[in-house]
Amino acid sequence: MWLPFIEQVLAMDLSEDNGDRQFADTVTSVMLLGGSDVDRRQFLAASAAVGLAALDLTDAEAVTRRVNRPGPINVGMGEVAAVRTMTTTLGDAASELGGGHARHLAVRYLTMDVKRWLDGRYTERIGRELFAATSELVHLIGWMARDEGNQGLSQKYHLHSYRLAAEAGQNELAATALRGLADQAIDLGHIPTAVRLAEACEQRGRKLTNPKALAYYRNTYARAAAADGDHTTAARLLTSAQAAIEHAPALPGQSWASHYSHGRWAHESGMIHAKLGDLAAAEEHLHLALDIHGLDRKRTRAIVLADLGHVQLKRGNTESALATWSEFLDCADGVQSVRINDGLTNIAARLPSIPDSPAAAELGERITARA
Repeated sequence: MWLPFIEQVLAMDLSEDNGDRQFADTVTSVMLLGGSDVDRRQFLAASAAVGLAALDLTDAEAVTRRVNRPGPINVGMGEVAAVRTMTTTLGDAASELGGGHARHLAVRYLTMDVKRWLDGRYTERIGRELFAATSELVHLIGWMARDEGNQGLSQKYHLHSYRLAAEAGQNELAATALRGLADQAIDLGHIPTAVRLAEACEQRGRKLTNPKALAYYRNTYARAAAADGDHTTAARLLTSAQAAIEHAPALPGQSWASHYSHGRWAHESGMIHAKLGDLAAAEEHLHLALDIHGLDRKRTRAIVLADLGHVQLKRGNTESALATWSEFLDCADGVQSVRINDGLTNIAARLPSIPDSPAAAELGERITARA
């Protein structure tokens, strides 16, 4: 059952008789969530009621109920384009400098500007486009929250992103929201839940023709399977993801999944190989991500460098690992991300195992100076 997972994510008890309860309007629910986020208040139970319909159930009439009703402003594709442009701009900044830099700006944009348009007057076609654009923005806010270490808040935003995407009839966006939940569940150690979410994501992805999306979802499922000890499934999905990415265009598309680059694929594939115990393949893929499919975002490149150093150390290449970690510190300067902080902590924990090394001592001093 999904219910125990949803209850855990939303921190509320849904076990009472809910058979006759109407699903909460997703727009109202996500605005309450954003308002609580901005004000740093305790979450209201009403703001989490969207969880009743999450994952298994969706509100097919959510858009049509809002069509042609009285509203303060007439909304067209210009407003939809504005939401997408702002999401791209904020996402670019977060990819470079970390989610901790601009999330409050994204939340205020959602709860002030986007809310006015969602409460406005529009046709069904515009409504579905507006819901889809809002889903992308909400997904970005969830990613930002996770990147600054606020896991519970991130889960709530991803659930709302999924609901908005499903109501808009956007299968790729819905699958991407499930992918975000699955990836987070892996990191938090909820492996059975991660496998189910990743499987649901990959199943939705099968209906798509976007090769980057297919590679994105299959690698997520492979990562969950590897974490679950299912090496056969993980290896099969790795091969399938590679086949998809080999047919993908180099330039990014418009959707979130279309930004899944060859470099990101190589990084994730490398870490899955590491989990499966093939350190040589892991190092090869991480070098591929850095050298051939160069990653131009400081945050992303720093994360790959931290991972590469760990693989090199496990392979006994201590000098290479220390050099890689030194480059990581250079690249991570100014980035606000829990992934960067975790990288620093993990490196610092391993340095004492490298005695009589001036390079290790210098690296330790640099990490201490950052604290």
